[in-house]
Amino acid sequence: MRCFTVLGPSQTGKSTVVEKLGSLEGAPRKSNSPYGLNLTEFTFGNEPWCALDAPGGNEALVHAQHALLASDACILCVSPAPEEAVLAAPYLRVIEASGTPCILFVNRMDEPRGRLRDVIAALQDYAGHTLLLRQIPIREGDRIVGSCDLISERAWRYREGQTSALIAIPESAAEREHEARTELLEHLSEFDDWLLEELIEDREPPSDALYAISSRILKENKIIPVLIGAASHGNGMMRLMKALRHEAPPVEALRERLARAANIDAGKLAAASFHAYHRQNVGKTVLVRALGEGLKQGASLGSATLGAVQDPANGRSNAPFVPAAGDVFATVKSDHLPVPSLLSSDAAVAPPEWTEASTPMLERILVPGSERDENKLSETLAKLSETDRGLKVRQEEGTGAQLVCTQGPVHLRDLCRTLSDVFHIAVTDRPPSPIYRETISKPSEVHYRHRKQTGGAGQFADVKLSIHPNERGQGFTFGETVKGGVVPRNYIPAVEAGAREAMEKGPLGFEVIDVGVTLTDGQHHTVDSSEYAFRTAAKMGVRQALAEGSAVLMQPVFRSEIHIPSVYSGSLVQIVSALKGQVLGFDRDETAKGWDIFRALVPGGALDELARALRSATQGIGYFSKTFDHFEELYGKEADAIVRAHGAQRAEH
Repeated sequence: MRCFTVLGPSQTGKSTVVEKLGSLEGAPRKSNSPYGLNLTEFTFGNEPWCALDAPGGNEALVHAQHALLASDACILCVSPAPEEAVLAAPYLRVIEASGTPCILFVNRMDEPRGRLRDVIAALQDYAGHTLLLRQIPIREGDRIVGSCDLISERAWRYREGQTSALIAIPESAAEREHEARTELLEHLSEFDDWLLEELIEDREPPSDALYAISSRILKENKIIPVLIGAASHGNGMMRLMKALRHEAPPVEALRERLARAANIDAGKLAAASFHAYHRQNVGKTVLVRALGEGLKQGASLGSATLGAVQDPANGRSNAPFVPAAGDVFATVKSDHLPVPSLLSSDAAVAPPEWTEASTPMLERILVPGSERDENKLSETLAKLSETDRGLKVRQEEGTGAQLVCTQGPVHLRDLCRTLSDVFHIAVTDRPPSPIYRETISKPSEVHYRHRKQTGGAGQFADVKLSIHPNERGQGFTFGETVKGGVVPRNYIPAVEAGAREAMEKGPLGFEVIDVGVTLTDGQHHTVDSSEYAFRTAAKMGVRQALAEGSAVLMQPVFRSEIHIPSVYSGSLVQIVSALKGQVLGFDRDETAKGWDIFRALVPGGALDELARALRSATQGIGYFSKTFDHFEELYGKEADAIVRAHGAQRAEH
């Protein structure tokens, strides 16, 4: 079986392309994943084929990335509008990072949206590979009625619901065809010395030789050929499928490519797992591409026994199925298989770095509808994070609540639906509590005596403490200058412990940072003094001193790296400034053509708004990663509002 992925921005007709390709020579068989990755099996040219229809939208980009792990080649569907070329930038970035041979298909050419040459030029801004036009449109007025193949120099007229009709190249298209073919041959000659010599000698190369060169350089992933059509009308589908059949590399090339990326022996690479999902009453289902022979139920794969093996598109879970090399199969009761991964009989190897999802930007607390679901929610989220690499799960600081980090609001909605439909856990979501701290702005001194007599041995401790603000980032420090044994040495650690305990919550209600405490004097009682008494005295004394030390609210500031196409860089200065952040600058992204990495310091409370503003300003393309940098003072009405809100939250709990 040969396998390819169809991917691209939303509304570019990917599913229609798959449907039409699958229907060229019979009825396709289709299966769906809850995550939107659809699998279609069909026959073309007496060969079995599998098309992976990756969901559009940047929040689901990770599923397209993983599908490429199992694909001999891919089809990138794009819009015929030049101004929408930027929407394809994330997909070009992923395709080129993966090394997957790609055919770019300009779909919906029946819609007059702009000149094809402008579309290619706009897309080239984001492609490291040369985009090589293989067809040009034939126009009648504003309508595109057919296409010319630049290698065979044959023209085809589209017919609704029928295969295209062979026609002579119209005079109106002859000059453009000659110009485009010359450009095509010049690009091809860069990869073939024979062709270069033919062109220098002004000899016309035969079409068969040109097709062979095109096939070779696509398999070597040196160019991205461009074809055109309108899938909704069936236009260009046969040409696209023939290009895949004759020019896409076989499964052996995929195995070699994956082995090189993972630095393992290709002969030991048996399969690649690329997608997984959970089904009610079934459990975890893993989709796998066989890269060699011998895989069947009970075989060793990934250091354990392979569970039930199924044809994913036949709709019957109990049908016997023994996959051949290149086949895609589903397996249940194989929870030991990580996804995605490269699999040998005795090991599961981590996939290449390009399969990593972008950093999730939306953070939410999931609140279960009932107490009995609290433990179940934690276990279920752990399972889901194993099958969804775009999802990160951790606990909220302070509360221990389940904090999920998703790619965006659509991803969050899908997660909540899966929890409800598959695992019967109803949840609501809320923003996480911002992580604030407090400190003091001036030193103070306190004398605190702890005395308690309740019959029998009492409690006595007397401490004099000096409290002062530390430099930013220095944290808590403790020292002592007592002399003459007024506080016995064995009680001084208890004083420090009490002071640290007082730092857990200051007068504003937050953890206290960057404060130094010095024990300067004190008294003890030979009978009633104890470690507990001195710890209590220190804690109460430090609390009193903090209240007198002019408490200041501290907000977290994060260093953010924002990844965006260069055309959007100018808008980020205004966005960051509006969020009271600090612009640090930007550089060209050396790993992706047409992209910038924009660096800024952003207050933690503004990160949610940054994600929303970034999605809006970049049509959902931009994303950012963040690392904590420092805490800084926050004053005025904003600080007062935060303290009041925090007090209200404590009252509710």
